[in-house]
Amino acid sequence: MSFAQVMKLVKNMQFDCIVFDTAPTGHTLRFLQFPSLLDKGLGKLMSIKNKFSSLFSQVSSMFSIGATPEQMQDKMEQTRKIIEEVHNQFRNPNLTQFVCVCIPEFLSLYETERMVQELNKFSIDVNNIIINQVLYPSKDSTCELCTARSKMQRKYVDQIQDLYEEFHVIKLPLQKSEIRGAGPLENFSKNMLEPYDEKYQGLSKQ
Repeated sequence: MSFAQVMKLVKNMQFDCIVFDTAPTGHTLRFLQFPSLLDKGLGKLMSIKNKFSSLFSQVSSMFSIGATPEQMQDKMEQTRKIIEEVHNQFRNPNLTQFVCVCIPEFLSLYETERMVQELNKFSIDVNNIIINQVLYPSKDSTCELCTARSKMQRKYVDQIQDLYEEFHVIKLPLQKSEIRGAGPLENFSKNMLEPYDEKYQGLSKQ
């Protein structure tokens, strides 16, 4: 989704709740930096407007924009106000919350920590972490791979819980099949309200 679409949604506020399924860490951080970059760019354009008003007029005529320098400045000022509104809403914990979703593996834990640190720099509320695809082998399981993977996952689950002890951490179990459709999705979502069995059955801590 483009930042222009985000500004449109924030400006209109036609929904009670808007969920942005963001891209991986690097893309999301660039997305969050974009408002500041755009605001600075517009500020510079507006500051040189008086010096190059004739150039603005020539560019408008050249591309048949049909807008006077004053109209172009008004448009930029309106855009800056919307950007500021988006910024304020993103930083307001009563309006915006960021939920980190990770899996219990080293790289995902590293990316989650990077994301949390950067979100704090942006003053964006982040107090919720979802650990997805957690493996819970049955007590009488004879699957060596399942047991080994579960032990490996437990190490990173414990690290996440220690590192974010003041966060609301939810563990979601790995499913046997793909979750598709409203019914299966609704059933799976209950795990967010009613915590799944958090015991690693049949495994002793090492």
